[in-house]
Amino acid sequence: MPKVSYSEADRERIRTQLVAVGLELMAKQGIQHTTVEQIYKKVGISRTFFYTFFPTKEDLIVETLYLQQPKITAYVQKLMADPTLSWRDAVKQFLHACCYGERNGIAVLTIEEQQLIFRRLSKESYAVFRQKQLRLFGEILEGFGIPANTARVNLFTNLSLTVMVVRRAIPDTLPLFVPEAADETVDAQINAIVDTLEKWRTEPRS
Repeated sequence: MPKVSYSEADRERIRTQLVAVGLELMAKQGIQHTTVEQIYKKVGISRTFFYTFFPTKEDLIVETLYLQQPKITAYVQKLMADPTLSWRDAVKQFLHACCYGERNGIAVLTIEEQQLIFRRLSKESYAVFRQKQLRLFGEILEGFGIPANTARVNLFTNLSLTVMVVRRAIPDTLPLFVPEAADETVDAQINAIVDTLEKWRTEPRS
């Protein structure tokens, strides 16, 4: 079979397709259950050609998460603008949608996936990832009408990721947790997070 020659425009188009398809599949069926083979076959390229774009699956995962970020901030804006929702209900709905990401088209990293990314990404790529992650959580806070200083962004990031990964980890990764109370645990954690955010929101601006 003759070798196909791709222009830079072709390569950029294919790369964009790979990221978009990767996000679509990961959001629907989870990151762990999405394979490289599923992605490159849906785009219509070979395995070898896929790896000329992304050296590892983890590199692709990071790109899908970057693609997802503006969609998440747009979702925040949509909820905040909904006249049928109170501020508290809009924030709770956002956090709940993230915790149950596979039901809402949102890709969420499990504990194991976070560990893989940490181990396999270069220090430079990991630093960029963390920077973009913190910027995203800052934009979410601002979308909620909360001034986002460094301490608040850091705490909000940890609180949000905790409830998301705990929900995904019960019972397989955290077998001593009670699976029958998983949903109630998520609800309690979300309410506690919203209590903290509401306090920040009502504090006098400095």
